[in-house]
Amino acid sequence: MGGVPAALSKEQRQKRIQDIIARESVSTQGELVARLREDGIQVTQATVSRDINELRLVRVPVGKGRHRYALAHMTGHSNVEGELARLFQNFVHDIDRGENTLVIRTADGHATGVAMLLDRLRRDDIVGTIAGEDTIFVLARTVAEGEALLEEFHELMLG
Repeated sequence: MGGVPAALSKEQRQKRIQDIIARESVSTQGELVARLREDGIQVTQATVSRDINELRLVRVPVGKGRHRYALAHMTGHSNVEGELARLFQNFVHDIDRGENTLVIRTADGHATGVAMLLDRLRRDDIVGTIAGEDTIFVLARTVAEGEALLEEFHELMLG
């Protein structure tokens, strides 16, 4: 038989990504690209990055400063709050505020996971979040709510 494998649909590719991270410890997008290529799936890192965001994958600690991708399994609101507290304690380094905008600094690679959980809270006092590699902008609805969020986030950081 041989030949070129048929192109996978986005859904098939994302299902394969879920299967890989469920079975193996994959800690970077580059490793995931390489793993997919081993399976004959030619994919760019940009595509894998979009897939990671769409699948809501998070990087979880596995000890000794190492991390791996995992599916964010969260159902109840309290699970999200507990996970958010854990992430704040482990990965948030600093929180600052200007008027109704908060800036949260995280360890490299953890901003998107923290922002995703903040978004999942679906709180009325948070208009939205924007995350980069190690920085999150949180837009509070009002200056007063920004002040209250700053206090709440500091408490999460301290445990």
